[in-house]
Amino acid sequence: MSAFVIAAFYQFTDLPDFTDYQARLTTLGEDETITGTILLASEGLNGTIAGPRAGINRMLAALRTLPGCKAMPHKESFHHKDPFYRLKVRLKKEIVSMGVPTVRPADRVGTYVAPEAWNDLISDPDVLVIDTRNRFEVAVGSFKNAVDPQTTSFRDFPAWVEKNREHLEGRKIAMFCTGGIRCEKATSLLLSEGMDEVYHLEGGILSYLETVPEAQSLWEGECFVFDHRVSVTHDLVPGTYDMCHACRMPLRPEEKNSPLYVKGVSCPKCHADSSVDQKTRFAQRQLQIDLAKARNEPHMGKVYEDRDIPCTEDIED
Repeated sequence: MSAFVIAAFYQFTDLPDFTDYQARLTTLGEDETITGTILLASEGLNGTIAGPRAGINRMLAALRTLPGCKAMPHKESFHHKDPFYRLKVRLKKEIVSMGVPTVRPADRVGTYVAPEAWNDLISDPDVLVIDTRNRFEVAVGSFKNAVDPQTTSFRDFPAWVEKNREHLEGRKIAMFCTGGIRCEKATSLLLSEGMDEVYHLEGGILSYLETVPEAQSLWEGECFVFDHRVSVTHDLVPGTYDMCHACRMPLRPEEKNSPLYVKGVSCPKCHADSSVDQKTRFAQRQLQIDLAKARNEPHMGKVYEDRDIPCTEDIED
């Protein structure tokens, strides 16, 4: 059995005293050798963490003692090595950044659709299916015929809604995202804008891939995830993508064969955007990482930490 349990969770709830929980959760996580990220804000909490079974259980139990979090769901997967480098418990304005303070998912969201019922909903030709993730995630995989808003940040989504209002109003809309948090907040936005028949995939793509048999699946490609697995497929098996640690973009296997790909330094997507000085610094950083790995030691240098891959769906952080 895999040594590390990976738990993803979120809960929209009023947490006016969210700053009071940071120190306690950090201490617990460090005591239990938990890694990953937990975001705390007045609108709730959001996180993906990894660790041993007992430690994950204790952390989830502690999180469920927070106001409004008693029934907080979580999703689990497993991996043979720790997918994160360290634990971060961060205080934020939002647990997933949309930039519209009037949107309150704790008060009102769209209709949840279980993974088992999702195929029937999105196969209805009258339903407009919208992928609320960013365009680099959509490029890794999505549901067949889903609309791609071509956003680079979730903060771009409200502007896309406003621009496409005439195509959205009066429609039956189904939205989805990786773990459920972005599409849940997106449904709250659409409801506040007067669109009343709005649905979202409960538990997100990860629950769908875990629940729906591959033979019946309408998912195409792989699903980008916010840890060092980079992508997963059905049954949450790690996929074929790798990560460029210079630009943090997912890479197909064939892209690593490009002459523009240098491990930790550049890839076809970012080679033209970094200076010679930056490439030199990235190469020095990669050398230190390789040396630390050869000595079986963690590499925690500041340059590397600053360019670490995102750990939760709040990637516009």
